Amino acid sequence: MASYQPQTDHEKRKQISIRGIAPVENVVEFKKAFNRHLHYTIVKDRNVATPRDYYLSLAHTVRDYLVGRWIRTQQHYYEKDPKRVYYLSLEFYMGRTLSNTMVNLGIQSACDEALYQIGLDIEELEEIEEDAGLGNGGLGRLAACFLDSMATLGLAAYGYGIRYDYGIFAQRIEDGWQVEEPDEWLRYGNPWEKARPEYVLPVNFYGRTEDTDTGVKWVDTQVVFAMPYDSPIPGYGNNTVNTMRLWSAKAPNSFNLHFFNNGEYINAVCDRNQAENISRVLYPNDNFFSGKELRLKQEYFLVASTLQDILRRFKSSKFGSRDPVRRSFESFPDKENDSNNALYGFAEKVAIQLNDTHPSMAIPELLRIFVDIEGLPWDKAWDITVKTFAYTNHTVLPEALERWPVSMLERILPRHLQIIYLINHNFLQEVRAKYPGDSGKLRRMSIVEEDGEKKINMAFLSIIGSHAVNGVAALHSEIIKKETFHDFYEMFPERFQNKTNGITPRRWLLLCNPGLSDIIAEKIGEGWVTDLYKLRDLKKYAEDENFLRNIIKVKQENKMKLAEYIQEHYKIKVNTSSIFDIQVKRIHEYKRQLLNCFHIITLYNRLKRDPNQAFVPRTIMIGGKAAPGYHMAKLIIKLINSVAKVVNNDPIIGDRLKVVYLENYRVSLAEKIIPAADLSEQISTAGTEASGTGNMKFMLNGALTIGTLDGANVEMREEMGDENIFIFGMKVDEVEELKRSGYHPQDYYESNKSLKQVLDQIRGGFFSPEEPGLFMDIYNSVLYNDRFCLLKDYEDYIRCQDEVSKVFKNPLKWAKMCVLNIASSGKFSSDRTISEYAKEIWGVEPNDIKLPPPHEGLDTMDSKPPQKK
Repeated sequence: MASYQPQTDHEKRKQISIRGIAPVENVVEFKKAFNRHLHYTIVKDRNVATPRDYYLSLAHTVRDYLVGRWIRTQQHYYEKDPKRVYYLSLEFYMGRTLSNTMVNLGIQSACDEALYQIGLDIEELEEIEEDAGLGNGGLGRLAACFLDSMATLGLAAYGYGIRYDYGIFAQRIEDGWQVEEPDEWLRYGNPWEKARPEYVLPVNFYGRTEDTDTGVKWVDTQVVFAMPYDSPIPGYGNNTVNTMRLWSAKAPNSFNLHFFNNGEYINAVCDRNQAENISRVLYPNDNFFSGKELRLKQEYFLVASTLQDILRRFKSSKFGSRDPVRRSFESFPDKENDSNNALYGFAEKVAIQLNDTHPSMAIPELLRIFVDIEGLPWDKAWDITVKTFAYTNHTVLPEALERWPVSMLERILPRHLQIIYLINHNFLQEVRAKYPGDSGKLRRMSIVEEDGEKKINMAFLSIIGSHAVNGVAALHSEIIKKETFHDFYEMFPERFQNKTNGITPRRWLLLCNPGLSDIIAEKIGEGWVTDLYKLRDLKKYAEDENFLRNIIKVKQENKMKLAEYIQEHYKIKVNTSSIFDIQVKRIHEYKRQLLNCFHIITLYNRLKRDPNQAFVPRTIMIGGKAAPGYHMAKLIIKLINSVAKVVNNDPIIGDRLKVVYLENYRVSLAEKIIPAADLSEQISTAGTEASGTGNMKFMLNGALTIGTLDGANVEMREEMGDENIFIFGMKVDEVEELKRSGYHPQDYYESNKSLKQVLDQIRGGFFSPEEPGLFMDIYNSVLYNDRFCLLKDYEDYIRCQDEVSKVFKNPLKWAKMCVLNIASSGKFSSDRTISEYAKEIWGVEPNDIKLPPPHEGLDTMDSKPPQKK
């Protein structure tokens, strides 16, 4: 491998960079602040600072730049009293904070130069930070991108979630198997959060309901306290810093002295542990709903604490007041006597977005607060609730939809079950009135499912209790209207919308791929950072050979950097002239990592048959985590690693084909992988992937996509054109027709010699000679119950991969396709997605207002009209 200086080498970055040259006075100021923090960070009696001391000093120095802006932003919101947006999500996959904060505040050059002068490497310090892995994958990372965009667009927005002690598990590969280890992301503390004990709130569980003269009361409950921890979310270049508030469960009595005095030390802390287990661990997601009691407690814990907080803020958010000034939750059309707008209704000042059904208990909880505590009549409370909530659906897989057993709800949340029954009763009355005599529709649309064990369908509750329901890609939104929730679409057609997902260009291009960012900025300026549609201007350079060669050069540098990482961490030497063919995402049967594995084995068999054939080298990388209880997904990981062991150690194959399993895939690893990718695998069965956001990240970084017409791939193709993407496989309607007419995977096995050889090798133990029957479950699964149509799509997938190899042999043609991919990715910015949510669901307008920095007065604020895009 050629000797390589990293793309982010300090001297190289200073030559030309979108981040610019740091003014000398800023560098001097930063060095002073850094040294001051370092003095207080080093532990007494220790003369030498450790790398972690340096990291913490850097983090605290950068945080100093945040705090004044954070306070000013909240003051601005109190004074202007805008409508506030609350994004409720059980997952926020934030990754690392340091680099993103420096980029958004515009201080990365000053930090870099100051540390260089001190003799420190900023990249080494950035690597010390633990990922905040409070999410499983796409849903949680989407929430993180949305928070970035909400701050950048100047929205008064708050993210609410749970501060898990342990995030998504750390994955270790041992003898080819996935081994889960706890993710101790808080092991050394978190310098980016601020505990807010003054806002601790009680959350109730269990108990019973009691009819009284003043209505139903929920009594004899067990209390758990919710402690908030706030993290700043900086917008890009506008001095706006929003808040993500995560709740941690605390026991009301930390120690039972009675037990302790009797010598029962274990029981003394048992109650405390039981209460605090609520925020202990993030549940792994395998797209199969499992009704666990702790999970229900987590969901209610989030919404109960959050809604109390929202109501407190609603009541006091007026001209900086901390006292309750709003006494009414209703809206009043006649505002003549309301000069200070104090009587604006709840729904006019509060918008709550439910990120999937996980926070859907917020609907009955808000009703409970309005009716039982605030004393509103049911009809008014229901009207306000529906106007307040909106629901985003993230899956069409039936087994993934949440359905809670009635018996569990009755025990843990008895009052909420009563409220859900009442919601369902009133709703079915509406259905009966609109569709008289249609008992089948009543049964299909009931929130309460009566088949087998009685359950509550949380997706139905979310649709009924929200004024807007959206899918996350155009195809997905059509599927939920035509199939998944067809009856509800007929009932409420005006509620259903599409909001195609997006990614933040700050993290997923500007931060992770500085080389590409610089050559783009050199050609078209820097406006694309906040308006990704401006990348369209790159299309005129698609025939510019010099520009294409610069694209090739940056990609090659990124590949060399990733190759060094792979050599260091996996001891595998890869060919940087090969196609870097990458599939990174959660391991699940519908995402079809197994089909990718079939292709690897097919290429291996070709090379073994004819070692002298013309062959375009490939380095195939697969990464992702399988849910700990998901047997088939974990077996697929083992198969991929077993195949890799055979392929990588075969001297006949050499460096023409390498297979790398990317252990412990996470946000910070994605930031290394995605800029280096040549080919992005998005190969789910058509109609199963709601949207995908990894596909957008690869596209933005100049990787070409091989994929099915599923999720957002459909819209990506529309933007870039058929000729700039590799599409294979069945479409959604063809999948449905195949299953209707009867799908027999054995027919494809018998008729395709290459496929038959692959499956026979898997069955016969070619890749597991020490345990020949190890992969029989995989063999039987695809041959007799090929739910995701791998065998049907195999032949077309191999054909399409051969086309990829053919195009890759022409570097300038490949580079031109890369440029057209980048230039067509404007639609897939989370800024665009959030603008649509804001205008079409939340009833607020994004704006270009730039708050003055903390050392300037608010009267200097440059107020601009809302941006029109």
